[in-house]
Amino acid sequence: MASHMRADLVCDALNQALVSRQRKGSSLIFHSDRGSQYGSKTYRDILQQAGITQSMSRRANPYDNAWTESFMSTLKREMLQDGCFIEDCDARTELFTFIESYYNTRRKHSSLGYQSPSKFETLFNQN
Repeated sequence: MASHMRADLVCDALNQALVSRQRKGSSLIFHSDRGSQYGSKTYRDILQQAGITQSMSRRANPYDNAWTESFMSTLKREMLQDGCFIEDCDARTELFTFIESYYNTRRKHSSLGYQSPSKFETLFNQN
């Protein structure tokens, strides 16, 4: 996949997240690996316009992204179950459903005191 296509994909995903969450401000941090798509001017401009601080993992330090690796492992184990998608549109639909209808709203996370991310965020924002 060409570098500009990856940059377009992550920019689209970030814009979609910004619209769906409607949260802006200096308290937000976006952490990623050191992929060129996350360092592109377009991507950095979107983050800056939204007031989001960018964070990148250190070079050659896989532990900086351990939480992402853990999520991807969960995604593969609980959603894909060693399967694959034939069409991109199927992948988008299934990923959205898994993340928004299960992972964020119903799946309990030990690191959040056995609450879903949505429940944790709601309680956090009440304080």
